[in-house]
Amino acid sequence: MAGLDLNAQAARLAKRLEAIPNAVLQDVRPAVVASAEDLTHVARSLAPEDEGDLKASIVVTPPGAETPAYAEGGGRRRAGENQALVTVGNPEQRHGHLVEFGTDPHVNAGQFAGTQHPGTEAQPFLLPAARLTEARARRRIGRAIGQAMRKAAQGGSHD
Repeated sequence: MAGLDLNAQAARLAKRLEAIPNAVLQDVRPAVVASAEDLTHVARSLAPEDEGDLKASIVVTPPGAETPAYAEGGGRRRAGENQALVTVGNPEQRHGHLVEFGTDPHVNAGQFAGTQHPGTEAQPFLLPAARLTEARARRRIGRAIGQAMRKAAQGGSHD
């Protein structure tokens, strides 16, 4: 067969296959971030009203970025290249977990040492938001993966 260079075709195919993971990841990131934004909006709508500080502390950390201090176990966390993180809290608002899960009755320390705290009732907002947005996020990300795979398989541009 004239004009058929199997080595050149194999080399082009190998190069395209090697590029698929990065190309797919790049094309899927907007869907991941959009899904995290959806979760954030729903969580804010479900968070209890107060002064709005808790709601404002619910934020998206995009791929490769670092979460606000105190949002992840009291410290910071870097989002992976294929994930967006939704966190609650910042240096001024460190009580999201207490609102989400409530507190048991306990004896106070600090300024009110020795007094009895009656506990607080849980007011879940983040976990319900995650449940409400999970199916849509899966569909959105699945579509993005499918489109990115087809685009990569066809040798589409991923600038």
